[in-house]
Amino acid sequence: MPPAVTDSHAEEATSVLGELATDESGLSESVAAQRLSEYGPNALAEAPSRPMILRLLAQFDNVLIYVLIGAAVLKAILGDWIDFAVILAVAVISAVVGYVQEGKAESALAGIRNLLSPTASVRRGGQWQVVDAATLVPGDIVRVAAGDRLPADVRLIETVNLRIEESALTGEAVPAAKQTAAVEAAAGIGDRTSMAYSGTIVAVGTGVGVVTATGATTEIGRIQAMVSGVEQIETPLTRRLDRFGTLLSLGILGAAAVIVVIGKVIHNFSIDELISAAIGFAVASIPEGLPAVVTITLALGVQQMARRNAITRRLPAVEALGSVNVICSDKTGTLTQNEMTVRTAVTAAGVYDVDGTGYQPTGSVTRDGKPAGLTEHLDLRALVRAMALCNDASISEIDGQWHVAGEPTEGALRTFVLKAGYDAHTPRLAQLPFDSANKFMVTLNERPGGDRTLLVKGAPDRLLDRSNTQLAADGRLEPLDRLRWEAEIDRLSAQGLRVLAAAFRPAADDQETATADDIAEGLTFLGLTGIVDPPRPEAVEAIALCHEAGIRVKMITGDHVGTARAIALEMGLVSDPDAPALTGADLEQLSQSRLREAVPDVDIYARTSPEHKLRIVSALQAEGNVTAMTGDGVNDAPALTRADVGVAMGIKGTDATKQAADIILADDNFATIERAVEEGRRIYDNIRKSILFLLPTNGGQALVILVAILAGIALPLSPVQILWVNLITGVTLSLALVFEPAEPGIMSRPPRRSDGPLIARPDLLLIALVSVLVAGSAIAVYFLTTSHGYSLAVAQTAAVTMLAFGQLAYLFSCRFLNSSSLTLAVLRGNPMVWWMSGALVVLQLVFVYAPFMHTWFGSAPLAAIDWFATAGLAVLMFLVIEVIKRWDLHTSQ
Repeated sequence: MPPAVTDSHAEEATSVLGELATDESGLSESVAAQRLSEYGPNALAEAPSRPMILRLLAQFDNVLIYVLIGAAVLKAILGDWIDFAVILAVAVISAVVGYVQEGKAESALAGIRNLLSPTASVRRGGQWQVVDAATLVPGDIVRVAAGDRLPADVRLIETVNLRIEESALTGEAVPAAKQTAAVEAAAGIGDRTSMAYSGTIVAVGTGVGVVTATGATTEIGRIQAMVSGVEQIETPLTRRLDRFGTLLSLGILGAAAVIVVIGKVIHNFSIDELISAAIGFAVASIPEGLPAVVTITLALGVQQMARRNAITRRLPAVEALGSVNVICSDKTGTLTQNEMTVRTAVTAAGVYDVDGTGYQPTGSVTRDGKPAGLTEHLDLRALVRAMALCNDASISEIDGQWHVAGEPTEGALRTFVLKAGYDAHTPRLAQLPFDSANKFMVTLNERPGGDRTLLVKGAPDRLLDRSNTQLAADGRLEPLDRLRWEAEIDRLSAQGLRVLAAAFRPAADDQETATADDIAEGLTFLGLTGIVDPPRPEAVEAIALCHEAGIRVKMITGDHVGTARAIALEMGLVSDPDAPALTGADLEQLSQSRLREAVPDVDIYARTSPEHKLRIVSALQAEGNVTAMTGDGVNDAPALTRADVGVAMGIKGTDATKQAADIILADDNFATIERAVEEGRRIYDNIRKSILFLLPTNGGQALVILVAILAGIALPLSPVQILWVNLITGVTLSLALVFEPAEPGIMSRPPRRSDGPLIARPDLLLIALVSVLVAGSAIAVYFLTTSHGYSLAVAQTAAVTMLAFGQLAYLFSCRFLNSSSLTLAVLRGNPMVWWMSGALVVLQLVFVYAPFMHTWFGSAPLAAIDWFATAGLAVLMFLVIEVIKRWDLHTSQ
């Protein structure tokens, strides 16, 4: 086996060939077969997966599922087989949903494997042939052309105008120009111009190279290893619910044990009475509707987010977005439009501004705020003509969207030409395509009068080196002012603009070719264009809203730091032109502990690799942040897997990224993330409202049992009657809060603490006081009716009705937990409250007056005065709860 080649991008091609014991004629078939047995196939290993039954059973290892199963067992003990079946079905459905949604990392690995090319053109024994890409080995000579996907990592040894689309690895929107010269050993992936990597796609040109890495040792293989090794983080809601469910279960078991001890030791209850009391208490205490309410709330949130172009793959991720306090965002296509746009043009006469964004040719060219026509501005006309004729791109409208055929930068220039109003067609006689070594393109064009002209477009420094004159405003030639042009180039570059220049020189009437030697000198410099991938206007507004909501937005991009800082400043992501930024090279010099210290203050990261993105997300999480990560390339998959919420681009994102993500943006728009965060906060609010509604109502029912046991009196409510209250409120009132709209100012609040409890200390006080109110009113009604000579059945029916109406009153109070519900707004905004309230009243009427209910539940008809009394007490309860809320909110501030 030949020695492994390290840093092949930094070695000369001949040295790499020597180290791999090969040459440009390729390996022999026998040597290739021997190396294949040594290195193994050029394929990514499939991740080991657990058997389906184990994955399904693992879904039941959840405290909430335990609570559901416990409640179902209690229902079975009581012989309530309908409720038993319903609750058990909820538990099974929850487990099945979790099973279906599990395995985002495994899916991401499958998506990465799909990036590999199935075949490769390889030179074996001096002959070119097409082979299965899995049979490639280090030392093989392969060739690629436009449209090909790289089958392995390759050190280039020949290139012809080769540019490769590497956005999946680097995040850069523009294809990377490739050449054969060695680069610095410390160069990041985006700067390794001598290398081509597995899974990337050739945009233009051809290339030949030697395979340096295959399978798991390629860059994509390394990313796959990172994805499989990333520890997935539980969402804040999952952690809170687990902690809450554990504490609640322990509390219920402890209280039930106390009841048994008190009933036996103090009141000498029989075993049957103790069992009945303990079951009644447990049934009253367990909020068996909570898991269903949480699941329904999240499911409805998924639908709402889908309508807002955010497709959710995992239910808990919906709420997790509401906890996010840091969003790490890719730049290209997310914060920006991923459509290159000419923003400014500079000639010897001055600066021209270009309106409009993207490839849609609507906009104008102005100078000093006035339209600049090509007839009056000969300098501008000459620049526009050069950019139009020395250009191979075209733009077209398809289904209402403008698209470019060709290079994005040339598409931007084509759009600029149309905005300027130039539509002349001059025959092209010859051309010299853009080459990464020359960094310019040349065309030979014939004008209507027969004159021939060489037009040049390319890197400003290369054209300035070949120019000695410039075109003045009136069309005359004047000496080149190189210092002025270099100052303009620096100015445009500082704005994050990609700068291209144009020049020309007359050609002989009989000239038929265009070569680099033809423009070695004597060019007339025409001017510059500044091109940018413009920010999305809605993303600028979304970033401002995120900042108002206390959410930091951090840009992590493969672009150069100057471009990244300029875009960040323009978008309002930072306000200081000298805002700190870290590059991939900087990150390499920082330990993880030093990075943890740096990440709170740095919002711009440039020239990053997959490892860097993963380290940044990990450092933010180590500092206690709930982090969302956006991305579209396979290089983003490890960080998306690690993040609390991974967000993939639905339009331009790779399959690997979508499979690793929790949420997919259907419109690739950062503003959608901000809207999803708002939806996540609304969902959490509604879950919190549902919990704060369920706990006091269950607590009140449990207190009724507890007080009766402590006092040694007959139970005011039988266990089956408590079941009835749980049933009707569980299927009506508890679901009404699921549909609550967002409260005003929801995005003006700071993010929740990720380590905070599900139930805050002020909430505990509210739960306790409301529980006492609910229990006290039911007990009071029970004793009032019995003291007036009513039968036990009537007294218990009145108490049940009081519990139902008391919970209805509390429902309206729960609609606004952060403000008073003593407002007309409590009657509006959620029609489901009225539908559920009506359903509750109808069901309670059935309980009171249906004869079969009298048999099943021991209920009895009530007189009209009893209804008015319980309704009046419910209104009084509402007012008292509002006083408690006002005091609670005041003391918690």
